Amino acid sequence: MKALILVGGFGTRLRPLTLSVPKPLVEFANKPMILHQIEALKAVGVTEVVLAINYQPEVMLNFLKEFETKLGITITCSQETEPLGTAGPLALARDKLVDESGEPFFVLNSDVISEYPFKEMIEFHKAHGGEASIMVTKVDEPSKYGVVVMEESTGQVDKFVEKPKLFVGNKINAGIYLLNPSVLDRIELRPTSIEKEVFPKIAAEKKLYAMVLPGFWMDIGQPRDYITGLRLYLDSLRKKASPKLASGPNIVGNVLVHETAKIGEGCLIGPDVAIGPGCVVESGVRLSRCTVMRGVRIKKHACISSSIIGWHSTIGQWARVENMTILGEDVHVCDEIYSNGGVVLPHKEIKSSILKPEIVM
Repeated sequence: MKALILVGGFGTRLRPLTLSVPKPLVEFANKPMILHQIEALKAVGVTEVVLAINYQPEVMLNFLKEFETKLGITITCSQETEPLGTAGPLALARDKLVDESGEPFFVLNSDVISEYPFKEMIEFHKAHGGEASIMVTKVDEPSKYGVVVMEESTGQVDKFVEKPKLFVGNKINAGIYLLNPSVLDRIELRPTSIEKEVFPKIAAEKKLYAMVLPGFWMDIGQPRDYITGLRLYLDSLRKKASPKLASGPNIVGNVLVHETAKIGEGCLIGPDVAIGPGCVVESGVRLSRCTVMRGVRIKKHACISSSIIGWHSTIGQWARVENMTILGEDVHVCDEIYSNGGVVLPHKEIKSSILKPEIVM
């Protein structure tokens, strides 16, 4: 089987992290976002993954080369010269996706994190015999999204309603599809949307089916959702009694600590924290709802909450970092500094407090 991952553009919503690496390579729970997907695809027998990308393909491919051999899976790029939306890239990668087997292929949005029930999806797709399957997820506020109206018992999709004013349902497109090769005949090589142009036509012919995603779902393409996604992901590890979760007297709730990270005396860590490789957390530090990426040093008695600390940054003694502060790579926060929602570009030194959310160039 094959799969296409829609990597797309510049990851502007996750800047300043994406100024250092392409968005799919930003770590989520100590693993590049895209690897969560590739490993799950490999587990259900996918042998080739095509990345639809419109910039920096060499950075992505160089990075993923080592995982090709480690996972035993082929990873190639299909590069757009102009942004082609969510359907155009399928037409562009047509020759890579179609082979003699006639098997369906997966299409994923690279920002989506979930338990990836691909095995169940393959069974669902075979059982209904339609042309395309999409995953849907239930949300509390459907008015912010495009809602999928479907027949509950069979999963047959009736129609799509974009940002409904009146309640028509609470299931939205989760950005995970399984498509027969014939779907490619419906897509022209031009900028086009699979959700708005392709799927409605298949639904009108009663050949589109939706499966409700079991477990959690999050689009982690922006900082607030990234932090929420981490909580949901760690919670799902807890439900599976995963040995990856840290335990000990200084750990509260669900916490991931890389084996090479060092944690000092008298810290309180958690809930919902990921600490990356080579990090040094000195004594008396308090961490909650945050991600600390590779090579970060957090000095004594610093306090970090609801924030993302980029690679190789340092947080000074008694500093306080909170309220969606995002530090790019190699940012140095001096002792006793307060950051309230600062978004700091790479290679900066912060010598005075950031009292209200702002971007520090």
